Amino acid sequence: MSVKIYHNPRCSKSRQTLALIEEQQVEPEIIKYLETPPTAAELDQILTLLGVEPEALMRKKEAEYKEAGLNVSGLNRAQQIEKMVAYPKVIERPIVVNGSRAAVGRPPEQVLSVL
Repeated sequence: MSVKIYHNPRCSKSRQTLALIEEQQVEPEIIKYLETPPTAAELDQILTLLGVEPEALMRKKEAEYKEAGLNVSGLNRAQQIEKMVAYPKVIERPIVVNGSRAAVGRPPEQVLSVL
C-alpha cells in the first residue's frame, strides 16, 4: 500500500510532516491538493478513515470558508464535501493516508501512527 500526503508546500506543518515521513524511509505520493483537489469520493473516504465529519477537517479562518458558504448551518455531509472540493484551501493539512489508515499532521508526529 502506498502512502499519500495531501500537501501544501507553503505550509510549515505540511513541510515538517513530509520531512518526518521521508526520515522514516517512506517515499510518499505527494498530492498538492490545492492544484489537484481530492474528488468528493476521495474526500469522503479520507473523512471516514479519519473518523471525523467534514467540519472537523475545515480551516474555518480561511476567507474561502465564508465564501463557500460553509459558515451556514444546515448543509449535509455531501454538500460540505462538495464545497471543500470546490474550495480546497478550506481543507486542513497535511493529511497522510496509508491504506486503511489516515492522520492529520497537526502536530506532524501524529502521522507516525499510520506509517
